Order: sequence, then structure tokens, then C-alpha cells
Amino acid sequence: MKRKWVKRLFDIVFSTAMLTLGAPLFFIVALLIKSTSPGPIFYCSRRLGRFGKQFKFWKFRSMHVDAEQKLKTLLAQNPSLREEWALYFKLKEDPRCTRLGKFLRKTSLDEIPQFWNILKGDLSLVGPRPYLPNELSKIQSIIGEEWKLLFSVRPGLTGLWQTSGRSFLTFEDRVRLDLEYIDKRSFLYDLKLIAKTIPVIFFPNGAF
Repeated sequence: MKRKWVKRLFDIVFSTAMLTLGAPLFFIVALLIKSTSPGPIFYCSRRLGRFGKQFKFWKFRSMHVDAEQKLKTLLAQNPSLREEWALYFKLKEDPRCTRLGKFLRKTSLDEIPQFWNILKGDLSLVGPRPYLPNELSKIQSIIGEEWKLLFSVRPGLTGLWQTSGRSFLTFEDRVRLDLEYIDKRSFLYDLKLIAKTIPVIFFPNGAF
């Protein structure tokens, strides 16, 4: 119980500091998004939180507004992209991204609004990735009943898989690394992963 309170207190202090000190950067990013492509500044989607409860997950918008329809068309017309999507749940050369969006995703600047999710308690600074509701069946097919363990803790802004190859990892790799994090988790381990996240942001070789 003490470990949980220490982790939550750290989340609150860290996210408050980032939202306060980073406000000028957030304003610049928002201005660039609005001035370079039509559509909203933020992207909101439903994600699965602790115990599988859904919450609103915020990011700076990095894609064109018709991204979902574009994805359906791309996957229907291109078998190689369907194979890539099935393996990674991502596309390395994603035509849905805006020019600015590619930079935001590569540097993880699109994730900045999630400090609000952390402050609210939807996310923790460190934890498993926040999965989409439609990914649950795939998770269950990979790890069976262990899916309940995966959702026994708050998902995180960063975690073990984000510092272990990022987008080069398959979806299954990411799920298993999230389970490994849950098994190893401690406050000191969280601090270690936060320290490893910093160079990943500045040297994003595995991000797309």
C-alpha cells in the first residue's frame, strides 16, 4: 500500500511540474498543429485503464482528420501493409501522418497531453501501455487469462517496451514486456525506466 501511495504522489508532483513548466512548449506545438493542417489540436480516443475501465486518452493530433478511413482503404488495397499492421499494429511509413505529426511522433511530443491523464489518475508515469478496446481480444489470444494481470495496474506514459525497441517490437513483444514490467515493478525500477526514456526521446531510432 505504501508503494502505491509513493508512486501516486510522484505521478502528481511530476505531472504538475511538467504541465506548469512545459506550458510555453505546449502552446507552440498547439499553434504549429493548428497552422499546418486543418482539424482539432488534440486527438482523443478511448483506452483501457486499470481493471479494464475505459478512459479518454489525449494526444496532440499527428494525423489527418480522415485517418481512420484512410487506414481502412490502405489495408484493403495493400497486402504488405495489412501484414505489417497485423504484426505491429502500426505502419512504419504511415501516410495518415501530417508532416509535423511525423516529427511529433518521432520525438514523443504528441504524448505531452497525457500528463493531464496522469494528473487525473487515468495513467501513471510508468506502467504498461494503454491499450485500445479493440486490442483486448488479441491480447487474450496471446497471454490467455494473464490479461487480467495486465490490467491490474494503471497503464503508463512510458514503460519497459518503450525503452526496449519501441516500434521495432511486435505487438506480442510489447504485451510480454508489459507483463515483465508488472512482475518487476518497484519505485526504483520506475525511476530507472524514466532515466532510460530520456535518451530514447532525444535519439528516437526505434520510433515511427
